[in-house]
Amino acid sequence: MENFLLLGICFALGLAMRVAGVIDEKGPAALNAVIIYMSMPALALLYAHSLPLGVDLLLPAAMAWIVFGVGYALFVLLGRRFGWDEKTVVCLTLCVGLGNTSFVGLPMIETFFGPEYIGVGMLCDTGGTFLALAIPGIILAAKVSGEKVSGLMVAKKVFLFPPFIAILLGIALQPIAYPEWLTGVLSRLGSTLSPLALLSVGMTLCFSAIHGNVRELFIGLGYKLVFAPLIILILYMVILGKTDVISQVTVFEAAMGPMVTGGIICMSHGLRPSLAVALVGVGTLLAFVTLPVWYAVIQAV
Repeated sequence: MENFLLLGICFALGLAMRVAGVIDEKGPAALNAVIIYMSMPALALLYAHSLPLGVDLLLPAAMAWIVFGVGYALFVLLGRRFGWDEKTVVCLTLCVGLGNTSFVGLPMIETFFGPEYIGVGMLCDTGGTFLALAIPGIILAAKVSGEKVSGLMVAKKVFLFPPFIAILLGIALQPIAYPEWLTGVLSRLGSTLSPLALLSVGMTLCFSAIHGNVRELFIGLGYKLVFAPLIILILYMVILGKTDVISQVTVFEAAMGPMVTGGIICMSHGLRPSLAVALVGVGTLLAFVTLPVWYAVIQAV
């Protein structure tokens, strides 16, 4: 309860700072840099070091690719039905075909499942969401906006991403015991993730873009907050019979709200910017309501 209250306070504080004009557009970007270069790598080094290796770890990474692929196929079909252009289809795919599995997902995993499962969330995010955005996501965005994308550019995005490097390093160092001082330092640095992440998300929200995007907003959030986690729950926990905590955390990550970074990519490439802002803003708030519901459903399966 304390962790959930902390997240709510940080989220509200970030939103209040935006409304009051205390920060400008550079504020969230600065916080995001701290999170990506300090908080997330520290957690990756800490929890990947003790993460049990096995085939089952492929499931968390595969989750985001499944949600992304099904989402893209669905939005292409709906686009033909409703007459959407390619920019609308790609905007929906990047925002709700991918989830906020890091900035909101990791703090929520810590709150509902405990910090020992943050490593699973890292796999969902780094091996799944981030790679899906960095490879097919960037290619789709560039294609629709008329830009050229090279294999070298995509490779740099993937292999120079600090959390990705840290999680590989943490796994490689598993045979070597961390000294107590290193564990303590990584834990302290990693503990900054939750408050900074929710503060940043609160700073980025804007609800003025809802007008004119109601239908796409309803369809997109219906997919992200209801159908995407339902697909993963049925596939992983019912069909495959995986009811362990790793699978539960993976389904929980599938229920996260729209991806903030995906929204930023849409805005920077001119892919329905107002729709991207509306999806991220409304979806993030709704996720605070739907995530406890999904946690209860997961526990009941």
